[in-house]
Amino acid sequence: MKKLFLSLFVTFALASGLIANAAAEEGYAWDKFPTEKLSDTASLQRGAKLFVNYCLNCHSAAYMRYNRLHDIGLTDAQIKQNLLFATDKVGDTMKVALDPKDAKEWLGVAPPDLSLIARSRAELGKGSGADYLYTYLRTFYRDDTRATGWNNLAFPGVAMPNVLWELQGQRTAKFVDVKDPHDPAFIEHRFQRFEQVAPGKLDDRGYDEAVGDLVAYLQWMGEPAQGERVRIGVWVLLFLGVFTVITWRLNASYWKDVK
Repeated sequence: MKKLFLSLFVTFALASGLIANAAAEEGYAWDKFPTEKLSDTASLQRGAKLFVNYCLNCHSAAYMRYNRLHDIGLTDAQIKQNLLFATDKVGDTMKVALDPKDAKEWLGVAPPDLSLIARSRAELGKGSGADYLYTYLRTFYRDDTRATGWNNLAFPGVAMPNVLWELQGQRTAKFVDVKDPHDPAFIEHRFQRFEQVAPGKLDDRGYDEAVGDLVAYLQWMGEPAQGERVRIGVWVLLFLGVFTVITWRLNASYWKDVK
């Protein structure tokens, strides 16, 4: 039986490693999202403002209510003054007036709801959904062959234009053709670098910070209670650890005289 369990464990470990390696080699490598922003209330507030101003024009967040922003320190007055553009009530969900049928006709595809976007984009071997979004929003470049004039390294052929171009500016991507030494007929179109052709309102560091704030909000929006869940989970694990030690010693005390 022990050999069977050991064999199953080794097989599972090898399979997981192969899957992770295959996923890691596919496509553009994802950058790591700065997770410390999830515990930064100011960062989440800035991210909410970016979301409402740049994303909520086309994308909805139908499972998120404006008044849930109380959890990141915003009052009703602040929400109404700075974030409430698509409705009149703080208790309403974050919906947009854009009809999905019209969106599909105008844009070719209806923009997805973003309530759970960060939770749905994780990929084994590449990173979390937040890593994907952080990379995606920072790898747009001008491409005249696309209908929108934009393309993306993390999502080649993406239908969405770079809605944050005013902040980032406009860039082109330089690629180099690399031949496979084992297969001369195969030529890889490999990304080399970005070249800035028009400046934005923010420099590179400022733009990365802004994208980090936006992604932090998207990650938080997918599970607003995740911070509290993690904090409670830590205390539960500590309690179980102490309880296990007490139980173990109590069991030893009960059975020490039993032969």
